[in-house]
Amino acid sequence: MTDKFMNTYHRTGLVFDHGQGARLYTEEGKEYIDFTAGIGVNSLGHNHPRLVKAITEQAGKVMHVCNYFMTEPSLALSEQITAMAGCDKVFFCNSGAEANETLIKIARKYGSSKNPDKNLIVTLKGSFHGRTITTITATGQDQFHKYFGPFTPGFVYVERNDIAALDEALTEKTCAFIFEPIQGEGGVRMVDQAYLKAAEKLCRERDILFVADEVQTGVGRPGAFLACQRMGIQPDMTAVAKGLAGGIPIGAVLARDPAAEVLQVGDHGTTFGGNPLAAAAALVVLSEISAQGFYAEVERKGQLIRAEVASWKHPLVVDVRGMGLMIGIGVTIPPDNVATACRERGLLVLTAGDDTVRLLPPLVITDRELQEGLPKLREALDSLYAGQSSKVRG
Repeated sequence: MTDKFMNTYHRTGLVFDHGQGARLYTEEGKEYIDFTAGIGVNSLGHNHPRLVKAITEQAGKVMHVCNYFMTEPSLALSEQITAMAGCDKVFFCNSGAEANETLIKIARKYGSSKNPDKNLIVTLKGSFHGRTITTITATGQDQFHKYFGPFTPGFVYVERNDIAALDEALTEKTCAFIFEPIQGEGGVRMVDQAYLKAAEKLCRERDILFVADEVQTGVGRPGAFLACQRMGIQPDMTAVAKGLAGGIPIGAVLARDPAAEVLQVGDHGTTFGGNPLAAAAALVVLSEISAQGFYAEVERKGQLIRAEVASWKHPLVVDVRGMGLMIGIGVTIPPDNVATACRERGLLVLTAGDDTVRLLPPLVITDRELQEGLPKLREALDSLYAGQSSKVRG
């Protein structure tokens, strides 16, 4: 069978048929340990029984109604997620890019209602905020700014962790500062806690919305519901998506007052946002990650991975960084080469930027799955180093 997809991905040719926990199986039955979780989406792994049951039961009731009406799952989800995030209100959508578009619209309306020129948004270099025209404009990486202009005006980029540069950029025309607490696509780069606390103070003093993009970091992955909660900061708005419904498309904007009251009837909307199927799935995810000790286990497993990789002192590994089960391994060779070598050994990993192997395993990955997967990563690195050394000798 030949595919008819547009050429938008470097597809590996693997066709997966089913999965269980942190394992995926091809149509031929070949097994892979999954350290990708669908780029952080399959938070409860594959074929999680409670998740499958909730989706199946909800599909037998009603999968969609328009947003003029409500359903019990969406109502319950709105209450649960705002309580967990410590926010006042939520807007549901379908993806991280949509959530970030919503943040930007709220910020622009908030600013322009005070001053018609208060519409500039500051983001960080190395950031990634989505694939729409506006969210790639917000993204602070030149590689995403090719071919698609003209871009949405009104964005300013500053270096990560440089508070003096941010201080200068936050002017009377700035309506929001948007940041990822950990830059995922940018290479799993940590934004310093002290920097974010200072940034929060500057924003409060200047009536600028302090806004977090936790599309990749949120919903349990950092060893807390949100990375900002671990860092002791409280954004005015937070975007979440990816792992929120364990594989069903969903996004959300969580907002505190006054940002929570900015959008009014007719300002914004989305056809599928908060549909009962996605909401039912998300309720299972929130229930599972709220279990006693869940976040501690995420952190324990993340520390186990980081300590194990660091202990190898591998010549191809520069550093290991991250939080919870969001891990970046800096490498001296193209990370795509590592991903390919891992696949050949039955392990799935991701890349980020041009120097990082990224690990985003399911939050429920077992110690046994880690013990099977990590040696495959080391074998891949060893084989690549051996190949590199033989070329030098040759």
